[in-house]
Amino acid sequence: MKRTPDSRRIVVAGGGAAGFFAAIACAEADPGAEVTLHEATAHPLAKVRVSGGGRCNVTHACFDAAEMAKSFPRGSRELIGPFHRFGTADTVAWFKARGVSLKTEKDGRMFPVTDDSATIVDCLTGAAKAAGVQLFTGSALRALRKAAGDPRQRFEAVLSSGETVLADRVLIATGGGRGSAGLAIAAALGHAVEPPVPSLFTFHILDPRIRGLEGVSAPSASASVREMGLRECGPILVTHWGLSGPAILRLSAWGARALHGADYRFRLCVNWAEPATPKAARDALEAERSGHPRRKVVTANPFGIPARLWERLVGATGIAPGTTWAAISNDALRELVAQSTASEFTVNGKSMNKEEFVTCGGVSLAEVDMATMESRVCPGLYLAGEVLDIDGITGGYNFQSAWTTGWQAGRAMALV
Repeated sequence: MKRTPDSRRIVVAGGGAAGFFAAIACAEADPGAEVTLHEATAHPLAKVRVSGGGRCNVTHACFDAAEMAKSFPRGSRELIGPFHRFGTADTVAWFKARGVSLKTEKDGRMFPVTDDSATIVDCLTGAAKAAGVQLFTGSALRALRKAAGDPRQRFEAVLSSGETVLADRVLIATGGGRGSAGLAIAAALGHAVEPPVPSLFTFHILDPRIRGLEGVSAPSASASVREMGLRECGPILVTHWGLSGPAILRLSAWGARALHGADYRFRLCVNWAEPATPKAARDALEAERSGHPRRKVVTANPFGIPARLWERLVGATGIAPGTTWAAISNDALRELVAQSTASEFTVNGKSMNKEEFVTCGGVSLAEVDMATMESRVCPGLYLAGEVLDIDGITGGYNFQSAWTTGWQAGRAMALV
């Protein structure tokens, strides 16, 4: 369809996953519309490019909408309907139709078969260009207001260049960080905004048991903050700053607001021998003592705990390096059980997970029509991605919510 001076103009603010997906969906559904995509920086799709260590964790292999929604600390109930309309299977099919096949890893994360995020970036930029989306980099939405006396009830969108453009529909997909201009614009238009705080982060811990073990990963562990009722299982990774890995990141997501309220200072309990309970761990260690009395305690363990970490845990009990199982007292055995299944650490701060900078908070979902992503407060305004009070755990969930909300918004803004 040929565009005319009277063609509908759609302005999309934010050149990330949700913004690109929405712009493409809108332009493909309404070829006669003029769809412009504005990215504040010089680098659109920056988070897509660095996700998954540069491989791009596109989505998660969960194909049931209700189950998928359970992985969202904020937005779980509201996302069930959207995931029914555009879920994981639709994402896989969308990329496949554009020449990009995805693969599933053991933990359910889905990546392009190329293991290169550039594949996804190129796909999105190519699809946007093919659909006629006009991309402007270094162009941010600074303000938004209804045009006075306009019979079409259009918006005046003020850009960072100083230019003001008339838009029939506007989508805010600028992310959910504290400095997001989109949140300020939504608030100025009457939206309630939940203050954003970090959602996926690692824990700062200074403790001799893990000092110098950077890169060591316990494949089966659990982490808990008992006073907050938080507990997550999965691999735990020792870093230069403390602890990270899937279990820690999931814990940080579910406890985002509580941990923020504690100023990121709390007691963390780690079971390195998950799923062993203290009783099961004691039984296993007693079996070692009776079955291998001459074996040194530091040379082997029945839990699959990495050797270097096990050596540190043994040392923390006061057991000398050359001690054999036969020489272990009951008191020492109890202490070893405690170190294995309930190691306590003092957390003093956090670091953002560089690959997945995610916040909780954003525009209240009660003020958004989750079938179309249109504002209930300001008709003609749409919202998608992390500017909403939605966030998922690590593993591709946040990108899926971006594809889903972006697709819904794009289709709704089009004349279909």
